[in-house]
This record gives sequence, structure tokens and C-alpha cells, in this order.
Amino acid sequence: MTEAVPREWVPVEHRFLGLDRRTFGPALSVLVIALVLLAGLPAVNSLIPWHNEIRAGDVLDLGGGATAVPPVGWQLEDGTLTGAGVASATSLQAELATGGATISLRGAAFAGSADAFLDQVLRSEGNAGVDGPRGTVTTGSGLVGVALGSTSPQGDGLDVAFKMAGPSGQAETAPALLVRVRTAPGQFERQQDVVGAFVRSITPGASR
Repeated sequence: MTEAVPREWVPVEHRFLGLDRRTFGPALSVLVIALVLLAGLPAVNSLIPWHNEIRAGDVLDLGGGATAVPPVGWQLEDGTLTGAGVASATSLQAELATGGATISLRGAAFAGSADAFLDQVLRSEGNAGVDGPRGTVTTGSGLVGVALGSTSPQGDGLDVAFKMAGPSGQAETAPALLVRVRTAPGQFERQQDVVGAFVRSITPGASR
């Protein structure tokens, strides 16, 4: 009479050190996934190259002839660089990022001053009553902007509003530009020289 084979019995050809080799594949897959989730993601992230990293000599095209020199090594997440064969930007819009900091640029049609434009931005965000002391910023091209700093548990920030150049004799029709800098807590001081150089590099474009 043939004895019944126990269900847990593993044929010799499938055994290795007393273990069922057929379970190695699934077990290994689970182990790899667990290792990636626990410790591998930061390492994997650091190995992925930034495909839009700013290089020395790159210039942002802000449309209408306006430009800015982005910080080398930052990531261009939105926007257009100047260069042969590249279509000119049709709007004042760009975004740059690096570890713990972002710089966004947004332009809009606005008939008033840079100061009034900053007021409008704050009102639209429900921050009209959280206004603080303002300063002025003058770029290398002579463009004067209005700056407002902020600090919160979420991080530090800087908003700079500009009134860009318009056609000759029609300054009121020129767009306004908001440069918004946001950093993680304690990171603004580390980036302030880079941010300052970027803001001062903004040119308003040629009046026509």
C-alpha cells in the first residue's frame, strides 16, 4: 500500500538547504520591494539625473524681450530658455527649483504700478491684512521692483513685483511680473545670494 505524500513534502530536486527553491523568486521580489521602500528610494532618487538642469550661460526667455539669468545647477521645471531654434516664450512664466527652494515667475496684464500689483496678488490670496514692511529692488538693467519678505513655520518667502517695459509711450499697458521665492524653514539665508543675483538679472525687454 502506497503511503500518502504529505502536502508539505518538497521533492529533492526542488530543495536547497532544506528550503523549497520554488518559493525563492516570490520571496526575493518581496524582499527587494521592502528594501526599496525602507531605504532605497532616497538612493534611487539621487541617481536619477535632472534632465533640465540649468548650465552656465543659460538665459530664461520671459517673453516680449524680457530675460533673466537662472542659477546654475537648479532645475527648470517650467519655462523657456533662449537659444537658436527655440521658439520665443509667449508669456511671462517660469519655475525653478533646487533642494528646499523654488523660484516661480508669473506675469499678468496690469495697468497699475508694481506696488499696486503686489497689493492685488496679496488680496487675491486672502493675505491683504498680512502685509509687512516693503523694500525696493533695482535690477542691473535699472528695473525697480517692490519686495516683501515673509516667515512662517512652513518656511520663508520673498515676493518681488515688477512693472515690465511696454511699447514706447504706452507704459500702462506693460505687464506686471511677480517673482515668488519659497524655501524650507531655515533655508532662505543659504539661498539669499543666489536669489538676489537672479532677481537683479531680470531685464524688462526693449520698449517698442
